[in-house]
Amino acid sequence: MIPLQYYLLLAGILFAIGAYGIMTLSNGIRLLMCVELMLNAANMNLVAFSTHINDASGQVFALFSIALAAAEAAVGFAIILMVYRLRAKIDIENIKLLRW
Repeated sequence: MIPLQYYLLLAGILFAIGAYGIMTLSNGIRLLMCVELMLNAANMNLVAFSTHINDASGQVFALFSIALAAAEAAVGFAIILMVYRLRAKIDIENIKLLRW
C-alpha cells in the first residue's frame, strides 16, 4: 500500500503547478486548465484522506466536486469562446469586454 504522504506530496505538486500557471499565464484556455489542475489536486487530497480513514464520504464529496468542475469548465469555455468570436484572441490581460 502506498503511504498517505506520497499522495499528499503529489497533490501539493499538482496544486503548485496550477497556482503557478494562474499567476503567470494570460491565455484563457490555459488558465482554465490550471484551475482544473488545482481542483484535481484538492480531489486527490479528499480521496487520499477518505481512503486513509476508511470512510467513503470524502470520495462522494470528490465526485460532487468533479461534477461541479465540469459545469464550471463548460461555462468558462463558453465565455472564452464568445470573447474569441468578438476579439479574435483570448488574451485575458487585455479583455475588458465583461466589465460595465
